[in-house]
Amino acid sequence: MRLLLVEDDARVGEHVAKGLRQAGHLVEHVSDGREGLFRVAGETYDVVILDRMLPGVDGLKILQTMRATGDTTPVLFLSALGEVDERVKGLTAGADDYLAKPFALSELQARVEALGRRGPVQTETTRLTLGDLEIDLLGREVRRAGKRIDLTDREFRILDHLVRNAGRVVTRSMLLESVWDYQFDPQTNIVDQHVSRLRQKVDRDQSVALIHTVRGVGYVARAD
Repeated sequence: MRLLLVEDDARVGEHVAKGLRQAGHLVEHVSDGREGLFRVAGETYDVVILDRMLPGVDGLKILQTMRATGDTTPVLFLSALGEVDERVKGLTAGADDYLAKPFALSELQARVEALGRRGPVQTETTRLTLGDLEIDLLGREVRRAGKRIDLTDREFRILDHLVRNAGRVVTRSMLLESVWDYQFDPQTNIVDQHVSRLRQKVDRDQSVALIHTVRGVGYVARAD
């Protein structure tokens, strides 16, 4: 796994980084909170290990910034602040685990590997976009260039499926299965009829078409 260790105690940092590397992990070790914040903002890690008390920016602020920006990378706090109230504060802020100093390296390794197996929390998508098209999945509302487009339930589901697969060809059979929930004769023109009406609503009077026909196969949504 690729790990980020943000620890300002040189002795502890070297000890932890060495142990994790010997366990087969790629470890980046920084000792300053600002550098840690810069790394998590610009790089992708499997697990982040944070000290609470850091120069520049403290670990709690780094974690809060990650969560506020939608970063769900697993975070383990490694801190001398081991009191119950401090552990609760860290976990409430969004940490996935909290290990107080002093600690056993073997326990740290086990906790890091458990967090790595868990992976980032997958949040449910509530909004899709393609070019200037916006789909609100909760409100079931579609807008293009800010203007609302009224769709039937079938048209909404077709558009949803096309945009989720933007750039990939969606066959008629795929639409039949996903939108109608069962298979029709592949030769039926019911899909073409619905897509034609959908295209009229989405692409009419627009300089850029979003729904394209792939002759003899199906359709593709792309903003070009």
